[in-house]
Amino acid sequence: MILLDTHALIWLDQGNPRLGKNALKQIDEALKQSHLYVATISYWEIAMLNKKRRIDMSMPVEIWRKSLLSNGLQEIELSANIAIEAAQLENFHGDPADRIITATALATNAKLCTADLKIREWKHKLSLLNATD
Repeated sequence: MILLDTHALIWLDQGNPRLGKNALKQIDEALKQSHLYVATISYWEIAMLNKKRRIDMSMPVEIWRKSLLSNGLQEIELSANIAIEAAQLENFHGDPADRIITATALATNAKLCTADLKIREWKHKLSLLNATD
């Protein structure tokens, strides 16, 4: 089970070469097995980035989301338990979306695919896949 960080989802959708070959291979395999996930907070992040014109979406985020789901991406919604765990992450930086995505990975025992150094260097039992490998 792989959970994509927001930037990894964007890179995957755009065919961005920053997504490494090893990461892409594992993502493709997870997708084939219906084990590729995104935390729903990522859609909020993407919508905000689009609104601020930091990314350019070729279609409305709602339609883009439905397209991703129809191609096999699975969602993990924010639950009360994940929200509480996100607030209680020890020695973790303050970005709320990163906290929720990380707590989602922990709560579901998913491997988090991320290039975010702050997350990758966090000293915890989090299973990681470097998005740039």
